[in-house]
Amino acid sequence: MEVMALVGQSGTGKSHRALIVAHEYKADAIIDDGILIQDGKIVAGHSAKREASKIMAVRRAIFSIPGHAEEVKQAIKEKGPKRILVLGTSENMVHKIAKILGLTAIKKIIRIEDIASKEEMEKARDCRIKEGKHIIPVPTIELKPHFSGYLIDPLEIFFKKPQAKRRRLGEKSIVRPIFSYYGKLLIDDSAIAAIVDKVATNKANISKTSQVRVKRIREADEDRGIDVTLEVTMRYGTNLLSTVSEVQSEIKIAVEHMTGMIVKQVNVVVKTLTVGA
Repeated sequence: MEVMALVGQSGTGKSHRALIVAHEYKADAIIDDGILIQDGKIVAGHSAKREASKIMAVRRAIFSIPGHAEEVKQAIKEKGPKRILVLGTSENMVHKIAKILGLTAIKKIIRIEDIASKEEMEKARDCRIKEGKHIIPVPTIELKPHFSGYLIDPLEIFFKKPQAKRRRLGEKSIVRPIFSYYGKLLIDDSAIAAIVDKVATNKANISKTSQVRVKRIREADEDRGIDVTLEVTMRYGTNLLSTVSEVQSEIKIAVEHMTGMIVKQVNVVVKTLTVGA
């Protein structure tokens, strides 16, 4: 099985062009916003566009909700697609999805900027921001059991097939998710710091934290994740290496689970040792 990806910022038209890219590169399955699509049907998963909040939508899209990844992994095993196209807002996201779903390493990454003009991306972004419209690359009739009340209207697309006149490859549908009405969501560094402090101080051998710092990583105006650094006070006699390793892992899991952000690094500085209660 080969895996490829289509990457672009939210609202730039990835889902709109997913079928075109899949057809061009002969991908027989698509993973988009938490669902597995094959032959114009949703064969597994649950769409992030049905979630009531942006945070839950992100968690759904990266398959971090319990049981979601297992369902899609089983469907991939049963359906056996030869080539899968994974859609995501960044390279980190598509690599994360591929890893969670147990797929092989992504062989090729296509960027939306390479297949869509600046004007087309701006038009798609206006449609997303001003009208709250989202596209899912499956027929409207296929979405009705999943999106009762969310559907707006279908868009049919046609492609030429070699040695044939014309054939319909698929149909795209427009939906308006609940979270589209909520505007922009920002998670303040203090909220992340509070999560980090809670996780760290829950460890029996860590008495307190200080200087929790969050560094946001951006490249070319694209969010690449965050680095977290914290200072801790630990109890004397503690195995420092194992305790620090555990708290690093637990902080990463908790922050990604609660915020949907990608945690690149968790740096723990043991500042002080205490003796007694």
